[in-house]
Parts: sequence; structure tokens; C-alpha cells
Amino acid sequence: MVPPKEMNFRCIHCGFPVETLFIQYSPGNIRLMKCENCRSVADEYIECEIMILLIDLVLHKSKAYHHLLNNFPKLNGVYLELLLSSFFGILVFLCILYPACKYLQKSPRKAIRFNQVLLATLVSSYFKIVLIAMMVWQFPVTAIFIIDMFALSSNAVALKVLMQITMVESVAACIIAHSAKLLVNYIALLAI
Repeated sequence: MVPPKEMNFRCIHCGFPVETLFIQYSPGNIRLMKCENCRSVADEYIECEIMILLIDLVLHKSKAYHHLLNNFPKLNGVYLELLLSSFFGILVFLCILYPACKYLQKSPRKAIRFNQVLLATLVSSYFKIVLIAMMVWQFPVTAIFIIDMFALSSNAVALKVLMQITMVESVAACIIAHSAKLLVNYIALLAI
């Protein structure tokens, strides 16, 4: 069977292009479309909660990856834009933090490498995994701030150990980098 031209979505089972994933008859009343190639429902994830999708992604289900990469951004581009703004925020954080580390480095013999700063940041940001629980259980918005501050303080301790600098210098470098990240995220949210 030859796939039709200009199809935007793909079946999560066989990857065949489909014209639409569902037909909406009225609010809350939709009919999922079947793939013309494999005769399965083209994408059942459009009816699922985001947490189900995340669990299936963790379990490495290829159907979940098909949904995320082929159909999810087209259904709601706001999620993709939020993901991109978060990525650029983290990139800005690292691009500010690394030069700050180079500047604060006391020992000229042992040059700090970017991968060391990246590893220290990733390892010390372990507490952000709690944010996934916020998708399942209700938490106040202030919990995000508390988790962010805890991760920032962990970043500062990891940098202090890695760089052998004072805690004040480490905290200052982290706050400057974190402020730049927040500014980029704020600008990105305004653009959305």
C-alpha cells in the first residue's frame, strides 16, 4: 500500500502515515482512528494520562517513543516549546557555570574540564527526580521552589568539592548560573 502524501501523524505500531488520529464528535466524545496498514488503533496514547506515557517511556516501549516523537508535538506544540525552553535553560546554566569555574579555579596545574562540571551538576541534581512525583500526587507550587533550591545547594556543594574553592565562591557561581537559566526560561515563557 502506498502511503498518501502530506500525512502529519504516524501509527505507533507500524509507523505508517495516518491522516488523523481521532475524530471529535463533541467535547469529550472522540473516536480513535485505525491505521490503514496494520488495522490497529493508530495511537491509543492520545487518551492516556501523561504519567502513563512517562511510565512506558521508562519501560522503553517503542510505541511510547513513536507517540512522543511523531504525534505528541503535533497535538500540543506548547509541550515541545516548554521542553525546548527547559533544555536551553540548562544549556545556559552550564555555559555560565563552566566559565565561572574556570575563573574560580585556584590550582593552575589541574585544568577543570567541561565534562567534570557537567558530571558534578548532573549527579548533584538528583533530587529533581521528585518532580516526577508531582505529576502523580498534588503538591503546592512552593514545592517546586524548595526542590529547586535543594538542587542548587547540592550543585554548590559538588562544585566546592570538585573545584576546591570556598562555599561562598561556589554558591555565588551557582546563583549566577541559575539566575541566567531562570532569565532564559522566563523569556521563553513570554514567547510562548
